[in-house]
Amino acid sequence: MRWVYAICVVLFLAIGGFLLTPSPVDSRAWPPSPPPGLSGRTAPNELLRQADLLAKGEVYGPEDVDVDKTGRVYGGTQDGKVVRVWPDGRVETWVRTGGRPLGMEFDRNGSLIVADAYKGLLSIDPSGVIRTLSREAEGLPFKFTDDVDIAPDGMIYFTDASSRFNQSEYRLDLLEMQPHGRLMRYNPATRKTDVLMRSLYFANGVAVAKDGSFLLVNETWKYRILKYWLTGRKAGTAEVFADNLPGFPDGVAADSHGRFWVALPTPRNPAVDWMQPHPWIKDQVAKLPDSLQPPVQAYGLVMAFDSEGKLLATLHDTTGTHLKEITSVEPHLGMLYFGTLHNDRIGRLPISRIPALNKETSP
Repeated sequence: MRWVYAICVVLFLAIGGFLLTPSPVDSRAWPPSPPPGLSGRTAPNELLRQADLLAKGEVYGPEDVDVDKTGRVYGGTQDGKVVRVWPDGRVETWVRTGGRPLGMEFDRNGSLIVADAYKGLLSIDPSGVIRTLSREAEGLPFKFTDDVDIAPDGMIYFTDASSRFNQSEYRLDLLEMQPHGRLMRYNPATRKTDVLMRSLYFANGVAVAKDGSFLLVNETWKYRILKYWLTGRKAGTAEVFADNLPGFPDGVAADSHGRFWVALPTPRNPAVDWMQPHPWIKDQVAKLPDSLQPPVQAYGLVMAFDSEGKLLATLHDTTGTHLKEITSVEPHLGMLYFGTLHNDRIGRLPISRIPALNKETSP
């Protein structure tokens, strides 16, 4: 029986050692609301499987995409490239940022403004010259520069998802469940960066309304979207735009019809929801390798809202075999372009194929 005793001693030491190892997070309890059922306008469909696939097998993780005036599609990939896809399907590396390009938006001068997770807020001129616009605000460096949008007046709005964890550590930020995110505004004329909102739970996608009166910013970990007023009597205040979503909201973009397109890379995870009220459990899970933490479900999900937060339509790929982990939606000339965090393609779908919008419209 000595071997049984020896095994028990080894297990005791291993478990004790694991429990005594400091956790990389300092978790807080948060009780999420029960997830909404998928019915009505959120009922599963396979509309995303109708999308054309661009650059399939030639890109890795084009997290956000944008389209220039000549119809070339740009995407920032996991290996630090900004690639562009020509109308004839040719794919080329345009520039390398040396970081992880995420959100991107063309400004009125044709420069691509990029939120790079590691390099900060960047500007890339049409010739490919990269310039750093901002890397910190209020003395606090950006740890996870995430998304960007440009208002009609040229002001640049962007997010720092977490001031504590970088892009490779996003799971830790989820488990810790503390408000490390910020919403910022960069003024190109003064080159000054102002903090508009603090204490956000993973500040992610940002989109300015086409009239410039407000913007939306996604709080990914809280499954909600906030509206921040830029003009009028409510200027400088925020309110909830959409709450208790069926997945984790990532990128958001506005079209010229006043609609907002929200990408949700994965549905709600029951294991994550169960853990959120239990800090001790989350502290232990954070010690595990990513392969042993709750997996990301292969699923494609996009939601469309009007300017008041009314849900207009949802697009699904229930198996995730065509499009999955969608992190951005870019409306452009009657098309929707879909970026993805880990997939090897860019999706493109005509808005006219979405029955819930009733008639063909162009953003």
